[in-house]
Amino acid sequence: MEEKQPSIILKASKIISDFFNPLLSLFIFFLYMSIKNYSLKDSLYYFLPILLIIMIPVIVWLVWNVKTGRYTNMDVSNRVQRKTLYIFIATCIITYIVFNYVKNGYLDFVMLFILILLFALQISNFFIKSSMHTAFNIFVAALFFAINPVAGLIWLGIAALAGITRVVLKRHSPKEVFMGALIAFIVSFIYLYCNIQFQH
Repeated sequence: MEEKQPSIILKASKIISDFFNPLLSLFIFFLYMSIKNYSLKDSLYYFLPILLIIMIPVIVWLVWNVKTGRYTNMDVSNRVQRKTLYIFIATCIITYIVFNYVKNGYLDFVMLFILILLFALQISNFFIKSSMHTAFNIFVAALFFAINPVAGLIWLGIAALAGITRVVLKRHSPKEVFMGALIAFIVSFIYLYCNIQFQH
């Protein structure tokens, strides 16, 4: 009986951790935002560049690096391996920010803060391997909160759950999860503060 329990917890943790990975969580938010704020045509114009410039290239990069043995797994749990991942994601985000600014004439506020969060995680990676799952899900909770406070609080619960799964799966220590959470809370607080200021 004692042997079955950890196996159920591990399986559930793996499903939760895989589903609420940073890319998919951001994908869900951008999909929600585009459906809520735009018509079908406009949402495609908004969402497709994000998909083509950031999400698909990052997925291809991860798959390619795992297949060639440069990354141990899709989570990129290794601190040294993470350095190239951070650089690649940042390059994709900067490319999108420039593309969006040239095409639409405004700075994408959400993407700018995703970039800030990524840089903060990259800096922390020199000292501690902060949990990207926890950090990005907390920031996604802040993004939802700015649109719908109830959805934001629900996603905060998801972020806490994602953080627990990282410890259960031994991908992160509790310290690394708390560090990811702390970084995300600081960036999220600044984002929400700026969001309120811009609305007034």
